Amino acid sequence: MIILGDCLTELRSLADESVDSIVTDPPYGLAFMGKKWDYDVPGVEVWKECFRVLKPGGHLLSFFGSRTYHRGVIPIEDAGFEIRDQIMWVYGSGFPKSHNISKAIDKAAKAERVVIGRNEAAYRPNAVETHKEGQVGNFGLKGGGSGLITAPATPEAKKWEGWGTALKPAHEPIVVARKPVQGTVAENVLEHGTGGINIDESRIGTEFRTYKGAGSSPQKIANHTKGDTGIGMLDGSGKNKTFTVEGRFPANVIHDGVDEPWGHYFYCAKASKKDRDEGLEALETPKENLQGLDTRGRTLIREDGTKSLVERWKPKGERKNNHPTVKPTDLMRYLCRLVTPPGGVVLDPFMGSGSTGKAAQKEGFEFIGIEREPEYVEIARQRI
Repeated sequence: MIILGDCLTELRSLADESVDSIVTDPPYGLAFMGKKWDYDVPGVEVWKECFRVLKPGGHLLSFFGSRTYHRGVIPIEDAGFEIRDQIMWVYGSGFPKSHNISKAIDKAAKAERVVIGRNEAAYRPNAVETHKEGQVGNFGLKGGGSGLITAPATPEAKKWEGWGTALKPAHEPIVVARKPVQGTVAENVLEHGTGGINIDESRIGTEFRTYKGAGSSPQKIANHTKGDTGIGMLDGSGKNKTFTVEGRFPANVIHDGVDEPWGHYFYCAKASKKDRDEGLEALETPKENLQGLDTRGRTLIREDGTKSLVERWKPKGERKNNHPTVKPTDLMRYLCRLVTPPGGVVLDPFMGSGSTGKAAQKEGFEFIGIEREPEYVEIARQRI
């Protein structure tokens, strides 16, 4: 069930103790991209309503920003929830918003820095093209900037070279909260079906995994995974063989061909375009995502460090899901599965473009989503 409206108002229309879990991604209070809905974290009144509609022992999983986690969790605790734990979503992307102190010192002193090179890591792969000798065209700086490496111009700037003001944002914490159980945990689980977390079904390997060089038959895959059977599809040949299998595998099995300690953890990158737009084939692409002026244009960087901007037109990516904070379906499936009993009802009072609902459906759960922005509701309907 998808509901268009303010979450506090619509939550009041739901029956007491009618949902098994709440998995949600509310505003972080960061004013992200200038969005008005992100100017503050949800207040205690919203979480009191969530507390009321949740069955005894039911779990609440809620994302928050790394800088505003404390502001988000305190109202949840004040509403009556027990704060049980914290899950950390760690990803590799994220643009550092650090202030270069050395450059700031030189700028304040009106001292001109000398260009000594170019930071190749600042460019997207295959984004740099050579136009002619002495001129380099930049088609893809990551997060803006010049991509040039400069030397400190003053003694003070040299002293503070390499110092900044912020770490790369590459994680988002998830609070694990629970409505208190009635009686013992065992009594609560038998009465309401809630109170525990589904540990076995949330172990590493319950999703699809690709095993490189593991063999070319289900039997070899079964042997490789120490007895667990797998059904999948063989791709490639020779050393490039991969076999994608479905099943539960031991935690000590190397996943995705990664022979590193971190390869044994469930790593989930940010949502891909395919994941964001899946199910939206019939939806009209928003105008701002159609062909238009590429605001980055093309920067020509000369040998002397001077630059000029050549504007150009190009088709932008036809992204139909224009919600700015879409969570990956694989991650939301994991979270829903962790805290929801089989056949249970998952509630998301801050539905956005419907990632929780999409995940809940794939896991076989019922879903209730509330969202106040009509454009996102339509996107969510199609995705779910």
